[in-house]
Amino acid sequence: MDEGRCPQEMKKQIIEQTERFVRTELGEDATGHDWFHVDRVRRNALHICKEEKTGEAFIIEMAALLHDIPDEKLNESIEKGEEKLETYLQTIPLTDHDKKHIKQIIATISYKGGQKTELATIEAKIVQDADRLDAIGAIGIARAFAYGGKKGQPIYAPGIQVRDEMSLEEYRKGKSTSIHHFYEKLLKLQDLLNTKSARVMAESRQQMMEAFLEQFYQEWDGQE
Repeated sequence: MDEGRCPQEMKKQIIEQTERFVRTELGEDATGHDWFHVDRVRRNALHICKEEKTGEAFIIEMAALLHDIPDEKLNESIEKGEEKLETYLQTIPLTDHDKKHIKQIIATISYKGGQKTELATIEAKIVQDADRLDAIGAIGIARAFAYGGKKGQPIYAPGIQVRDEMSLEEYRKGKSTSIHHFYEKLLKLQDLLNTKSARVMAESRQQMMEAFLEQFYQEWDGQE
């Protein structure tokens, strides 16, 4: 399908097919990047789209559903992940323009150690916000420890320094802990959100993380 708009019924079928694909690929993930994460990102993204009254909802939903498919953390290599996404996109009847837009969104929304990436469209900004919202708050805390455990990182080690400016290689492979991850990424995300709606949603989540860390240090030091 190279020309014309995608009819509504076809969009619904494509969404359902994509849901099945993502469930199959990520359904058993134990790093916090499972189907439930993807579905939360999708629902948050559509909520932001509605609140902001901007962006193409179908593109936002598709990019949200597929955003973790090519993730290098979940594949043998960056190339294998990109190939998996490209192969899937070839099975659905979308315009080349829509496929390119979806791939562009997915390629630019990752945190990547805080490396600044310019987002070309409002759809990318909304999907990025939705993904970042799921990395903070109570869910974000749970996901941080699930991922750290899967990677074999300690919960906390006071002797390790918090890393500030990092290359992507350092961010992915440098020595850290799950608690350090809050300072290296999670606590920074609220200020990096693109939309007013996402910033409002982030407020209570930010407070949750700050309260958790305060309680964590009290217990770590053996205080009641």
